Amino acid sequence: MTRKSTIPRPGEGKRGPEGHLGYLVRQAHAAVRGAMEKALADLDVTPPQFAVLTMVVNYPGISGAELARLTFLTPQTINVIVRNLVRAELVGKSADAVHGRILRLHATARGEALLKRCRARVMEIEGRLSGLLGRDEEQVVRRWLVAVGNKLSGEG
Repeated sequence: MTRKSTIPRPGEGKRGPEGHLGYLVRQAHAAVRGAMEKALADLDVTPPQFAVLTMVVNYPGISGAELARLTFLTPQTINVIVRNLVRAELVGKSADAVHGRILRLHATARGEALLKRCRARVMEIEGRLSGLLGRDEEQVVRRWLVAVGNKLSGEG
């Protein structure tokens, strides 16, 4: 006997307001990541590369270990991404002045220019997200997301 699948669409059944919060957060994350992948594809940039480039531009001199923590990626993944960004001349690295084994990363002018193009596309997605809420609602959601990150990461 063959059983027909009745998996609900996003927003329906357990994939809707009655679903588990953790699942709904993950579902939203997957939707945002998919939209970012689409928006950045013709620039040959992945969402993790965008995250790394964003952090390198915003925190010049950041180390690979710090990048891994800020981007929620493994050190191994960071190493691969940084290697590719260096090869593409989007990021440069130099030895730390005190701890020579630590490499400090900085964006090149080319990396900053690419990030600017990427950011314009990602900001369009952010605008679509903000458009789902009123200003007050957005502030509540932002505070809640920060609180979740703090509470569950053990940092808050």
